[in-house]
Amino acid sequence: MRRSGTAVAVAGALIAVGSVVAFPGTSSAAASPSPFSVPGRGATVPFTEIEAEAAATNGEQIGPDRVYTHLPSEASGRRAVRLDAPGEYVEFTLPKPANAMTVRYSVPDNAAGTGITAPVDLRINGTKLKDLQFTSRYGWFYGGYPFGNSPGDKPHHFYDETRTMFGSTLAAGTKVRIQVASTSVAPWVVVDLADFELVPDAISRPAGSLSVDDFGADRNGTSDSTAAFQAAVDAGKAQGKEVYIPAGTYTLWDHVVVDGVTLRGAGPWYSVLTGRHPTQRNRAAGVYGKYVSGGGYTGPIRSHEAGGPSRGVTLRDFAIMGDITERVDEDQVNALGGAMTDSVVDNLWIQHTKVGAWMDGPMDHFTLKNSRILDQTADGVNFHTGVTDSTVTNTFVRNSGDDGLAMWPDRIANVNNAFTSNTVVAPVLANNIVTYGGRDIKITDNVVSDTVTNGGGIHVANRYPGVNSGQGTAVAGTITVARNTLIRAGNSDYNWNFGVGAIWFDGLNEPVNATINVTDTDVIDSSYEAVQFIEGSTQTVNFSNVNIDGTGTYMIQAQAAAKASFTNVRAAHIGAGVAIHNCVGTGFAPTYGTGNSGWSPASTVCTGQWPAPNYIYDGSDPSPSPSPSTSPSSSPSPSPSPSPTACAPGSGDLARGKTVTATSSTQSYVAANTVDGDAGTYWESANNAFPQSITVDLCAVTPVQRVVLKLPPSAAWATRTQTLAVLGSTDGTNYTTLSPSAGRTFDPATGNTASISFTGASVRHVRVTVTGNTGWPAGQLSAFEVYGTGGTPSPSPSPSPSASPSPSPSPLPTGNLARGKAVSASSHADVYVAANTVDGNAGTYWESANNAFPQSITVDLGASVTVGRVVLKLPPSTAWGARTQTLSILGSTDGTNYTTIAGPTGHTFDPATGNTVTVTVPAAARRYLRLNVTGNTGWPAAQISEFEAYAS
Repeated sequence: MRRSGTAVAVAGALIAVGSVVAFPGTSSAAASPSPFSVPGRGATVPFTEIEAEAAATNGEQIGPDRVYTHLPSEASGRRAVRLDAPGEYVEFTLPKPANAMTVRYSVPDNAAGTGITAPVDLRINGTKLKDLQFTSRYGWFYGGYPFGNSPGDKPHHFYDETRTMFGSTLAAGTKVRIQVASTSVAPWVVVDLADFELVPDAISRPAGSLSVDDFGADRNGTSDSTAAFQAAVDAGKAQGKEVYIPAGTYTLWDHVVVDGVTLRGAGPWYSVLTGRHPTQRNRAAGVYGKYVSGGGYTGPIRSHEAGGPSRGVTLRDFAIMGDITERVDEDQVNALGGAMTDSVVDNLWIQHTKVGAWMDGPMDHFTLKNSRILDQTADGVNFHTGVTDSTVTNTFVRNSGDDGLAMWPDRIANVNNAFTSNTVVAPVLANNIVTYGGRDIKITDNVVSDTVTNGGGIHVANRYPGVNSGQGTAVAGTITVARNTLIRAGNSDYNWNFGVGAIWFDGLNEPVNATINVTDTDVIDSSYEAVQFIEGSTQTVNFSNVNIDGTGTYMIQAQAAAKASFTNVRAAHIGAGVAIHNCVGTGFAPTYGTGNSGWSPASTVCTGQWPAPNYIYDGSDPSPSPSPSTSPSSSPSPSPSPSPTACAPGSGDLARGKTVTATSSTQSYVAANTVDGDAGTYWESANNAFPQSITVDLCAVTPVQRVVLKLPPSAAWATRTQTLAVLGSTDGTNYTTLSPSAGRTFDPATGNTASISFTGASVRHVRVTVTGNTGWPAGQLSAFEVYGTGGTPSPSPSPSPSASPSPSPSPLPTGNLARGKAVSASSHADVYVAANTVDGNAGTYWESANNAFPQSITVDLGASVTVGRVVLKLPPSTAWGARTQTLSILGSTDGTNYTTIAGPTGHTFDPATGNTVTVTVPAAARRYLRLNVTGNTGWPAAQISEFEAYAS
């Protein structure tokens, strides 16, 4: 059904939903990346997400729109699909088998502000399976902070989520349809997305454990089980036994207070805690540590809650599904709270509470990991007051009512905490990730997206009560903001009436005085400016290897004094057409290092006015810095450079640099470490959770016959045997065994390497599944190498190169000796990395940092071999004008001592003759070849698309 300019009045609030309703600057030129499309960053989630606008539908797409109080602005990707008539639907096609789904949706509020509940049809291949209950009970807040439920101005928090299991496993290709019922009570339904997953079977009761049912808990949820749970965890502590929550739904009217005990369930889809006290509305389901007197919590403390922090707590494998429909900051109706030291929260599903985890310190060594936090009325997580050496990792947060992940050291310092490898999507208010104060804080390897209002993607600030240097709580030491990706981050602040940066710094309480390193970060399609300094002053922020692609307004908005350095910062698609808005003059004191491109410090204005955002991002999808990304070069060459071509399997180690995923990872030990060519970095799965697997996508179906697996070569890694199997697939869904499960010994005395040969097979996806490890209770690999016919394992980096070359070269080899070998460069620009020169594709190329000669590129041939000729290429396209590069070639047997084998000479690359240069060198045995470039008449950088070496 086609609509035009539709709007719906709900309880006095006009909410624009039609995709043709025009608002200034609300649309991007193209869709920016999904938060799940960034390899090596963010949480490893068990589901596959499909946006409604990418599915089949006879409804209407709404958005894109980033304006607060408009329905699309809170949708993932700022787009969704509206259904407003019986029979209208969104139909998803399963890309892989699934037995469960989560749907994110919105339905209208009612006039009383208490919400409606509307059944919709869930249909499988056209046949109705069941009703899904879409409700607005937990959404639709109004007015200014702290917001209310009575309909009025500024409606927001529109979306909610519901989950269901199908009752069987549906095959890939199955059609799953959300359809408006003929009896629908809702005038419209908006579907944002669906997450599909294959939920494992329920976890059985561990031997020797206690069960909450043994203490009178009611798994049917008809009566309050708080006392039974409390008795069970108290007994578990006294007896030194785990406490098990069987599959069921348990009603809790109050917190369960834990100390020195493990509380675990059958899995978050099976063991569910829910409920709220019927009369004391400040009591609700939750699991809390004991409070610390004089700590973060300043309210009344009951006797069984006193004496904190709790210690040695483990909470895992269950869900807390609250019933909180309003925000009252004083109410302790959070899923997790109190203080827990030396404690772990693992694999929880938290939804419809006030805050997922509001941890009131002092407390130390707390880890929250592998969890989902959804649909909160306030923060996702807050480390509040004196939380130290604590971490949130591999956790997915969506639709928090305030900051997604926050640290706030109110009165007592937060020190050495980390938010790492998380994905935080669509916080309705404030920031995706923030540290208010704190010393030596790490915010690394995260993906954040779709900030809604009054916040940015990542925020470092001296703001909020209790944050000051007098109490030691201000920003201090070294703040590490590294390897993060920010997508559609930042937005307008409805109090300030101007944009907030994707990354922003604020010295409201007092000047920020610390070393803040923002490195290897991608800032994509920002809603307003990419970087902002405001209030007080900030020093010193060091931006290095940062890619900014797409801003609604400026690259930098300097509204307060700041000292900052910029090195290898690349910018493109700046909406305002000017890089910097600076009205503080010399108060903004930047230092410009090398490698910056796409912007200029001279591109500065002070208008006194804030422009409407202008979205000109072109839909590129960069992968993480400093890995190759697919964004276009931000500095157009006088001779236009062709775009990089699609990924190809290549030769040598087919897995090197390819997309890799894992069932889980621990902290910074992510899957991408296995294909980075560095045996010193490694992947580690979640602990005590076998089986675990890691899968590499080779880009296309290709013959393979051997896998080489490595652990770091350091003797610090003791010998261990991992039980593992190798599997292959052509489609990423259906796998066959290439090498059956067997014990593989990794011994540092023999290089900590396991080579597994098998009958040749043509596959695209190669998977290693690990079921045991004698050295550590997790899957561990530093290199995951895959070889076809004749492939040779790449050498592991060693602290010092071999000082003993072979006494004589091997027999003259044939072909290009450099193809697929390890290669490094003195620098690279944007996506134009050294590996492009040995991939066999003349259409991809290496480009060094600009205006920074000399530059060099070095290839390791893997062994000492005879080299008598070097062939250098540029892309053959006529778009590349003729150019002369001044270069010399050096050789080495040990990687340390180099001799010149072809002196510095100008070599002309002419597209009329294939853009190829051949340099004959004295035939001799060499392992390392280095190209040294000191000039280029066509562009102020070194440029090579193929670096080939031949015996003669």
